[in-house]
Amino acid sequence: MFFDDERSNRLRKHILTDLVGQYMNDSERAALYGLPATTRIRERAKVISPDQLKMGDHCWIGEGAVLDASGGMEIGEHTSIGLNCLIFTHSSWLANMALENHSGSDLIERKPVRIGKGCFIGGNSVIMPGVTIGDFATVQPLSVVAKDVPARSLVAGNPARVFQKYEQEYIDAEIERVRAENKRRRELAEARGEEVLWGAPAGEFAKAEEEA
Repeated sequence: MFFDDERSNRLRKHILTDLVGQYMNDSERAALYGLPATTRIRERAKVISPDQLKMGDHCWIGEGAVLDASGGMEIGEHTSIGLNCLIFTHSSWLANMALENHSGSDLIERKPVRIGKGCFIGGNSVIMPGVTIGDFATVQPLSVVAKDVPARSLVAGNPARVFQKYEQEYIDAEIERVRAENKRRRELAEARGEEVLWGAPAGEFAKAEEEA
């Protein structure tokens, strides 16, 4: 049984979009939401009010993430949102306290969320309304971010707090280390006759290097 009223018909479009999106790959799903062609959105991820979402190139949204963009949301380029993350831009708290939690309540509060470029938001984290996360910030998994996060910092916990600041020298050293290790792994895998498509092969490579 389907209701034929304004609210039901308005919501049905979004319900059908989510349903159809589950049968698409991550790039097709991004196109369905009108996001940049380089965006990848994994299965079961949901975007509320995609018309209010501004996203940069080369972003990745993990499985089961919910992006509530109803209050406005900006995500910078090369940022990843981990699986099952919840990002809120509205709250019905006052509507509940006032016993006015009805559709269209004027006690719904909306505040935009801004996430900078080059950020990593770990899985199962929660970003609360009104938060700004600076460029190149990392949010550790299972964190609850209720206040702004400085650029180039690592935060963790509930509520999340700063544990580390990233200097460019540290990032450059880590880039060099990981690229060298991945190159070593690829060369060992190729020597074994294994096909390497991209990135670094999985598995234990310390013994292989000693035997070589």
